[in-house]
Parts: sequence; C-alpha cells; structure tokens
Amino acid sequence: MYNWFQCKVKYERNGEDGAITKVNEAYLIDALSFTEAEERINEEMKPYISGEFMVADIKRARISELFVNESGDKWYRCKVNFITLDEEKGIEKRVASTMYAQASTLKEAVDVIEKGMKDSLSDYEIASVMETNVMDVFRYKSE
Repeated sequence: MYNWFQCKVKYERNGEDGAITKVNEAYLIDALSFTEAEERINEEMKPYISGEFMVADIKRARISELFVNESGDKWYRCKVNFITLDEEKGIEKRVASTMYAQASTLKEAVDVIEKGMKDSLSDYEIASVMETNVMDVFRYKSE
C-alpha cells in the first residue's frame, strides 16, 4: 500500500517573454514519512529546476488508488463511493474513497477510472471528478 504526500514546491523560472515569474507547483510523492517525502521531492526536483527552490508545504494525501494513463497530461481527483448492503438494517451504505486518474480531459478521467475498476467485485459509483493542480507523481523506486 502506498503512502502519498502532496508536496508544494516554490521556485522562480523564466517565462515565455523572458521575465522571471514565481511558480508554486504541487507534486505527489510516495514516502513513508514527512521527512522522507521532503528528501525525495528535493532529489526529484534537482534535475528540473535551475537555481534555488523551496518545499513550501507537505501534507498527507489520502489516496486509495492511482490510475496511470501515459497519454494523459493532467491529474484528476475522483471520489468513488463503494456501495454495500447493511443486512441488519436493510439499507445501502456508501463508503467514499479518493482515487487519482491521469487523463487529458474530464471524460477521459472517468473512462480511466472505469477501466481500472472493471475487475472490481464491489458495486461502486463515481460521485465526483475534479481536475487538480498536481504536476507529476513520483512513486517509490527501489535502488
């Protein structure tokens, strides 16, 4: 099981017109602790940023599943409700779960979730899909 942290990185970069602009970008990191998340985001960002940068914020991201789609360029946060039946009370119970899908459009994100969930034995419904500001996802790689 993955432990996801959302890290925000602040730095300055040259814009299209040559002007220096301040940028604040979010990334998802798979790590065991806040300390490891900070260390890993620093290592991952070094090759891409010239000059100084700062890890401005780290917070735990409660993500149950991550669906990668190489053709996608954005990350979407999807709330998926798993539907179970409470036999004692005779009512349906919904348990919410957060999933991320990589896609180019909202419709494609829904398709990616449905494709990833096709082998699921549980009944589910997609309650919401929202585009995030996450630029990239860094999974743990063993040495």
